[in-house]
Amino acid sequence: MAETTILYSFRRCPFAMRARMAIAVSETPVRLREILLKDKPDEMLAASPKGTVPVLVDGKAVVDESIDVMNWALAKNDPEDWLSRKDDALIAENDGSFKHHLDRYKYSTRYEDADAETHRAAGFEFLQKLEARSADSAYLHGEKRGFSDIAIFPFVRQFRIADKDWFDAAPIPKVQRWLKTLMESPLFKSVMEKHPLWKETGEEIGFPAQSCQ
Repeated sequence: MAETTILYSFRRCPFAMRARMAIAVSETPVRLREILLKDKPDEMLAASPKGTVPVLVDGKAVVDESIDVMNWALAKNDPEDWLSRKDDALIAENDGSFKHHLDRYKYSTRYEDADAETHRAAGFEFLQKLEARSADSAYLHGEKRGFSDIAIFPFVRQFRIADKDWFDAAPIPKVQRWLKTLMESPLFKSVMEKHPLWKETGEEIGFPAQSCQ
């Protein structure tokens, strides 16, 4: 009998979102354990002491970086050919400088001397790059969503949440449309369903839903 693959996840974490979306589109069955980052299970910390999500435990192998979880899932099955639409440099910029400015824009009170408007302006430069990138197409690599779109958009979603009125009025219509399309996709909605906390209930969820027998 095959060993069960476990996914520790936190619903609202953008890193976990992109991992869940790749697992879902690949239709690779896992057992999802929903956690709270402020109350991490000992079992997750034993597998990955750094204490961030997602954490995938596949037999004796532990995959605890979200991009690696995406690659793990898509290596098994990539029905939409996401791996052919992947820009490592753009994703690295998202995960690096854009995430840095996003955190200090959205949570400025948590950082000493962080000026929210300064970090918003710096983050907006990345959004302008995405705007130019999608000037002639619906997605970052053409007319079909791909790896880069899924890896980046959860963070742009967080940027919008910080001030929706400002974001929606900003001169980035293609990014706004791109974000709206991805947020309203059945795939994203399916991975954002709420689940009971595994630490409290012991309940694992068959994920993606169609994999639950």
